[in-house]
Amino acid sequence: MASDNRDILTTSIEAIPGVTELRKRAFAELGVRTVADLLGHFPFRIEAEHGENSIESHIAVLSAKPDAEQSANIAIRGTIAASKTAFGRRPRIEATLEDGTGTARLVFFNMPWMRGKLHPGRQGIVEGKAKLERGYLEVVNPKWSDVAEGAVVQARSDRMRAVYPSSEALPSRTIEQTLGRVLAHACAAIVELLPEEYLASRGLRGLQDAYRGMHAPLDDSDFSSSRTRLAYDELLTLQLAVAIKRRMRTAQGAPALPIGASVEREILTRFPFEFTPDQLKTFREIAGDLSDTRPMNRLLQGDVGAGKTAVALAAMLVAVTNRHQAAMMAPTELLAEQHFASLSRFLVGTNVRVGLLTGSLPAGERALVRDLIESGQLDIVVGTHALLTGDVRFNALALAVIDEQHRFGVAQRAELRGRAPAGQTPHMLVMTATPIPRTLSLTVYGDLDISTIAHRPKNRAPVHTRVLSVSRADDAYIFAKERIDRGEQVFIVVPAVEESDIGLKDVGSHLEALQCGALAGARLAGMHGRMKREERDAVMDRFRAGEIDALVATVVIEVGVDVPNATVMVIEHADRFGLAQLHQLRGRVGRGPKGGVCVLIADPTTDDGRARLEAIRSTDDGFRISELDLAIRGPGELFGAKQSGLPPFKVADLSKDLGLLERARRDATDWIARSPLLAGDGEHLLRRRVLDTYGEALGLGDVG
Repeated sequence: MASDNRDILTTSIEAIPGVTELRKRAFAELGVRTVADLLGHFPFRIEAEHGENSIESHIAVLSAKPDAEQSANIAIRGTIAASKTAFGRRPRIEATLEDGTGTARLVFFNMPWMRGKLHPGRQGIVEGKAKLERGYLEVVNPKWSDVAEGAVVQARSDRMRAVYPSSEALPSRTIEQTLGRVLAHACAAIVELLPEEYLASRGLRGLQDAYRGMHAPLDDSDFSSSRTRLAYDELLTLQLAVAIKRRMRTAQGAPALPIGASVEREILTRFPFEFTPDQLKTFREIAGDLSDTRPMNRLLQGDVGAGKTAVALAAMLVAVTNRHQAAMMAPTELLAEQHFASLSRFLVGTNVRVGLLTGSLPAGERALVRDLIESGQLDIVVGTHALLTGDVRFNALALAVIDEQHRFGVAQRAELRGRAPAGQTPHMLVMTATPIPRTLSLTVYGDLDISTIAHRPKNRAPVHTRVLSVSRADDAYIFAKERIDRGEQVFIVVPAVEESDIGLKDVGSHLEALQCGALAGARLAGMHGRMKREERDAVMDRFRAGEIDALVATVVIEVGVDVPNATVMVIEHADRFGLAQLHQLRGRVGRGPKGGVCVLIADPTTDDGRARLEAIRSTDDGFRISELDLAIRGPGELFGAKQSGLPPFKVADLSKDLGLLERARRDATDWIARSPLLAGDGEHLLRRRVLDTYGEALGLGDVG
């Protein structure tokens, strides 16, 4: 493996000395198959490894300290002289280690596997925290490393050691040793992506040295600066992709949809309420984008009940006023149906024609709606993923609105754009009631401009949240019955549609139990996603009309359901729901002047479950909730492929690297302003990395 051999990075892991077939399989389970994979298997921390000293010298050093300070981290090499298993209140394995200068006592609690390793005559290196006990050196639960009989192993000096994600079959030390055999040659084969003067101006080290410093750091500073360079590369790669995406979008043409002050007044007077200052501000931001021929790509974020749907309808009326079509896509049929009903009510008495397209429509009705869309006889179309099917074509689509954007990927947004007639690019508005933490707004949603409705309408009273153990569930239903007797209504959410073996409450059984028990005499009904649309519509219409006192449902009512008289939300097995989902469910109550109460029933068994319940109890601010969700789940999960369609970072940490992220964003914006497609001299490798990493996820196919 010569240092000038560029093929080393693609070499199979089995070519490294010491990698047996068994070890090769263990590496594969960690996603490591080549030397490049091994080089990219980064440590998650480093730790100090102390140099070896004799038992006698350690005893001398500790003896000179005050009694309260007679302990230290040590490393000693010796031979097991004796070992035994001691039983009693705290079973343990005890061993005696000798090195020719003295004796040390090793004690292992809860480590039964060590029994087979500590045979008399066995040689090894012990690392751990030692203390003086009656003049003897004692080390509890130390690390033990075998030294083969007859092997010549030089005594270790103090050093920093990388600690790797590992497995039982492949300990961190084995990974480190394997890497050490190829690190120098592998680092020498790495090609720098960024110009030397560019790195110098930003205080960043070279790429080869950064890889070396991650795996074999000289000290904390060496490791930190290496990590900074590699994290910056990840963030810059994403920001370059986002900047290219934005540049491509501004180069496309969209229909200009201008409105004057008189038309704005006409649109706003269609609503039976006055827009809040936040609603008016965001509507005007959107209207400003729509008046331009550059396609709008805007995120409208606001807390539950902030009035986003009204702003979206006003935006769609801008398109209709300009004799174009608008579409609104929702993630579930229930939400699409809710939006369709809501928009239809707003538009009673106008000439605006609204249609609904979902997957459950009968074939004949679906064909009719499709024909009306294509012929331009529908002005606004509300639908689900059914809007993305190949047979749907719009006559003059100018604005596409996506509700609950976190349910849709970048590719689906692009596909909805593709429903427009050839040569046209519609404006895009995506909405979320789960506000985006600032770090994510610069990454996953970096190609979007952001409008925020920060405040709820003034007539919204607060929702109070309580957490009850399962043993106190009856208290929740006694309270719910009191509210029902006062003429108010109740939502009861359960996680399952049908009975299961794992003891989760389901719609049918829980409904029956409540009818015969705590809510006897009240009018109850059930609802879930497997019901036919007509059945769901009938139940919701009765609930809105006050003919149902309590609705037992699954999370099908999570978004879009607006019943101002509903004041109580009871959520069973609340620890099984995500934080954002709990906040959405809570937002179904308190939508009128009476306020609301949300009762979470759970006995959480995990730290995350307890943290989610404490977070939702502590605040009803959706923006604060989003930050807490990021802290609890971590950016890895929020920013993973499942959530965003984008690859997760290996080194960068969005909870710690905001400053680095902002720097990478500025640098990428400047770079793409100079070189829009990264096609300049010396940019080939960087361009390739950007496209290989994010080309498919961000739809950069036109870059080539």
